[in-house]
Amino acid sequence: MATLEGKLVRNVAKLVKPPEHAPRERDTWSRVEVRKFLAAASRDRLHAAWRLSLYGLRRGEVLGLRWLDIDLKAKTLTVSQARVLVEYKVRIEEPKSRNGRRTLPLDDELVDALTELHKRQMADSAAAGPAYRAGLTGLDWYCGGEYLVTDEVGMPVHPEWYSDEFGRLLKRIGLRRISLHDSRHTTLTLMEHAGVPISIVSKWVGHYDAAFTQRTYVHASTDDLEQGRKALARIHRIA
Repeated sequence: MATLEGKLVRNVAKLVKPPEHAPRERDTWSRVEVRKFLAAASRDRLHAAWRLSLYGLRRGEVLGLRWLDIDLKAKTLTVSQARVLVEYKVRIEEPKSRNGRRTLPLDDELVDALTELHKRQMADSAAAGPAYRAGLTGLDWYCGGEYLVTDEVGMPVHPEWYSDEFGRLLKRIGLRRISLHDSRHTTLTLMEHAGVPISIVSKWVGHYDAAFTQRTYVHASTDDLEQGRKALARIHRIA
């Protein structure tokens, strides 16, 4: 502004080079580690939730799921809202991007896990009686519906508790520590490595741009470089 008004000959601030932001490399699991986690998590009361977090859903999307969003007969789930933290307060929001509202097919093991979760919640309700979900009316964000990820008295778990519980579960299992968000990176990376086209991976996770998905969420490990070596060996082989 001062330059435009003639008070300064030039803006010396333009000579300052801002520090470059280098995003940290994400930690992702191998297929073997994912299977080890799921096998151990099958004994946890939130087994279905952990599977959903390894299905490519964001934390808020998992915690925003209600039973009305699940069709066990059709084997689908619909992401229609997210339960997130905003300035330390729980809020219900629309999906993060314009492609975030989506319906995904469910694999058989996830259908089984959700079926067991529903049975467990019915048993919890019978055991708790009138106390089951009694505290919902006191939540300023609650707008109705029966949530999937709850405690033993039907109360939706806090988002930070869910992330912390993921870490505690990893410690009990003895598995290499990654963050809950890194499980989403893991899923997208393994889908891409399995040959799923990046356009499908992007649509699966609710992104609007496949290039963003490729750039941000798909990672190559040191072991993955071995595939490059093998490919070049086949190309360079002299018959």
